[in-house]
Amino acid sequence: MLRLSITGLTSPLLPTPAPAVRLRPRPLIRLRLSALAAGAASSLSPSARSLRLLEWGKVCEAVASFAGTAHGRDATKKQLWEVEDVSYEKSQRLLQETEAAVWLLDNAGGAMDFSGLDTVAIESAIHCVSGGAVIKGLEAVAVASLMLFAESLQVNIKAAMKLDEGSRSRLTTLTETILDAAINRSLVKSIQDIVDDDGSVKDTASPELRRHRERVQLLESRLYQLMDKLMRSADNEASLSEVCIVNGRCCIRTTGDKSSTFDGLLLSSGSDAGNMIEPIAAVLLNDELQESRALVAKAELDVLSKLTDKILLELDSIQSLLQETIRLDKVTARAKYSIAYDGTFPDLYLPNFENETVTSATSGSAKETFSTHPTKKAWKLYMPNAYHPLLLQKYQENLDSAKRDVASAAAEIRRRRIYGQDIAEDQLASVLDSMKLRVSQLEKDQPVPVDFMIAEETTVLVITGPNTGGKTISLKTVGLASLMAKIGLYILASEPVKIPWFNAVYADIGDEQSLTQSLSTFSGHLKQIGVKLHFYMSESVVINMKFKPSSLLVGSFLTLATTHHGELKTLKYSNNSFENACVEFDEENLKPTFKILWGIPGRSNAINIAERLGLPSDIVESSRRLLGTAGAEINALIMDMERFKQDYQQDLQKAQHLLIGGTS
Repeated sequence: MLRLSITGLTSPLLPTPAPAVRLRPRPLIRLRLSALAAGAASSLSPSARSLRLLEWGKVCEAVASFAGTAHGRDATKKQLWEVEDVSYEKSQRLLQETEAAVWLLDNAGGAMDFSGLDTVAIESAIHCVSGGAVIKGLEAVAVASLMLFAESLQVNIKAAMKLDEGSRSRLTTLTETILDAAINRSLVKSIQDIVDDDGSVKDTASPELRRHRERVQLLESRLYQLMDKLMRSADNEASLSEVCIVNGRCCIRTTGDKSSTFDGLLLSSGSDAGNMIEPIAAVLLNDELQESRALVAKAELDVLSKLTDKILLELDSIQSLLQETIRLDKVTARAKYSIAYDGTFPDLYLPNFENETVTSATSGSAKETFSTHPTKKAWKLYMPNAYHPLLLQKYQENLDSAKRDVASAAAEIRRRRIYGQDIAEDQLASVLDSMKLRVSQLEKDQPVPVDFMIAEETTVLVITGPNTGGKTISLKTVGLASLMAKIGLYILASEPVKIPWFNAVYADIGDEQSLTQSLSTFSGHLKQIGVKLHFYMSESVVINMKFKPSSLLVGSFLTLATTHHGELKTLKYSNNSFENACVEFDEENLKPTFKILWGIPGRSNAINIAERLGLPSDIVESSRRLLGTAGAEINALIMDMERFKQDYQQDLQKAQHLLIGGTS
């Protein structure tokens, strides 16, 4: 079982170490960050709750927004949500598809724009024709657009394949179906000959239709001439009149106290709307106009019916073409997302379990590695400069919005100058300068990437550091990266990226932290405590989870854990399977730097930060007394050991330098 466990360790109690256990090849990513789950989440399955805690749905929405069609967006979200059911082989195929789409976007980008397709209308046309109904004009136009788009796509893909020798093999899996699709040009021409771009049937669609429409135009002209004559001859200065259409019949609306000077049928009357009168002289023309319009509708229906028969013959190929287009739109959405956020194609690997044995918790001996290069360090997980996708997305959206504001303000100033409108130059210039300053500030405050470089012998990584220091964000970054690679997305990190394949993700996060709200786990707790403190001054019960190394090692490929308990930081000094890391924190500004310091345990400043966030002083002092000196002693011990380690590393580097100098 391959498991990545991201855990919050909340108890200093340590059980008896577990013996060595051989792992079985069932990859599983398990993300646990500890603790008390929110009420509603308890009813969800572990995997569904984990995806929700990681805010996977927001990533799905972000990726789907790059699809060009409605069906493409729905298909993208559906596929991304099925990440738990994807095999290793399918993950590799998905990544290869995305890579091919990225290559196509670079070499034939314009051909991969699906936004001009109305897949809703195409689907409606398929249901309509298959159900025996007559197709509508706009539906026929959508079908023709699909076929023309597919033909253009074929031409551009074939041209792209000629750019280099390896492009054909790269694109075959992705484009083989669309390239083999037969486009019925005769059907496209029939649709274009019959239906205009706005969905209306053309006059030239049939001789009968042209004749009946010409008759309608003639009758309408006669009616308006008659109405104009009647209104001009009316000797009634106190009344106002105009031509109106009531139920398809041409009438005159009159207002005023005096009656009309012509005979007619009163169709409706009202004090506000006036009287609707159909002149007697217009009745026969109106009757004939109604009949001619009915003949026009019948002629249009006949034309569309014959077109429906032609489309019916090609219905299977049209349906297949629609499905393939939606599939390509879905793949292209993944590629566009990966490009937009400067992602990296990951080296997604399935670990060789046959040669791996977990280290005994007491021996401290390292297990064998499967490095392909003995002179290089073997990495279990390697992600330099990795970004949390939601943080990067939020930053990019804010920056784009600020840049649009600058462009709009500059355009408004130019417009007012061109048209000679009064503008307060100083005021507008000041507003524009403030907008530009915001853009500049946003560009400086972009998210700081996290480096994740976990050695192959490491089974448990214990990440420590101050509250509000970014531990949760760092762990979520790994969890989301694992999901993204599994479902065929690039990893938002610098090259190269190496990441194991996991068959599931389980996250256990202390509270319902949302990264889009800029609140860390701890500060979120503090704000809730600050609001509700006066309601909960009575005795309370706090339930802590016990940290069991055996539960993390047995069947676990990799565990990422967060903790504030100093005892757990010492495990790496007795077991090579454990590694320490901490997140850096700007204590002056109470802001995380999102940098991970490897091999160094961090210290928690929970009480100091709680004091600065406004928690009552009596509670703060009580907490300091309860904490005691044990934590400080452990931290001091670890700091001494780390100092010895750093001294050793420096001496080793000097020795290597002298050795190299002596042999040169």
